[in-house]
Amino acid sequence: MQLAPDCHVPVIWKPSSRARRLSLRIDPRRQAVSVTLPSGLSAAQAVQFLKIQIHWITKRLTALQQAPAFLPGRTIPIEGKPHTIVHHPTARGGVWIEADQICVSGAEEFISRRITDFLKNHARQILGQELRAQAQTSGLRPTRLDIRDTSSRWGSCSSSGRIMLSWRLVMAPTAVRHYLIAHELAHLRHMNHAPAFWQLVDQLTPHRHHAEAWLKHHGSALLGAH
Repeated sequence: MQLAPDCHVPVIWKPSSRARRLSLRIDPRRQAVSVTLPSGLSAAQAVQFLKIQIHWITKRLTALQQAPAFLPGRTIPIEGKPHTIVHHPTARGGVWIEADQICVSGAEEFISRRITDFLKNHARQILGQELRAQAQTSGLRPTRLDIRDTSSRWGSCSSSGRIMLSWRLVMAPTAVRHYLIAHELAHLRHMNHAPAFWQLVDQLTPHRHHAEAWLKHHGSALLGAH
């Protein structure tokens, strides 16, 4: 859809009989705008809403263009620290870290997939350790941790006590990871975002406002990393 003379944006329309209002979000993988359409809303109204939000849309899509690319010579963050991707085609060992480098062996066309698999495994280890540590300190014990690849959320908590975290979170700084884990742990007691929930979050972590600001500026780029 052309929202402006210099702004052509892919739009994914999602009609919903349950939605009470029109909403939109950026789909990092498709680099598109995903729009949820409630019943009774006309296409013209939806398009007008998109045009009103053009500044927000443009800003978010621009941030996606700065997303880390898993290619030789590029720099990606691991636990918030920049690492340069170095290709060692004849080496053995798959993917490994040396100082501030992430080294990848094998054919170049497999680099992106190998780094993705490496980061997913690294996330299971790091995020698992950090969740267990915070759970022990807070006394809030999840029933299970799932590491997933999500396009719009960093985490979730089910009514059964299962916590999900995005593997991409392992690229974020320590304070951001601490806040997001605390956020999901707090949902074990409060399955909402009422004042009592936020009060508990602030008891569990001192990083809430810093982390929220960081995610506002850098979160889209990490969700679009590939």
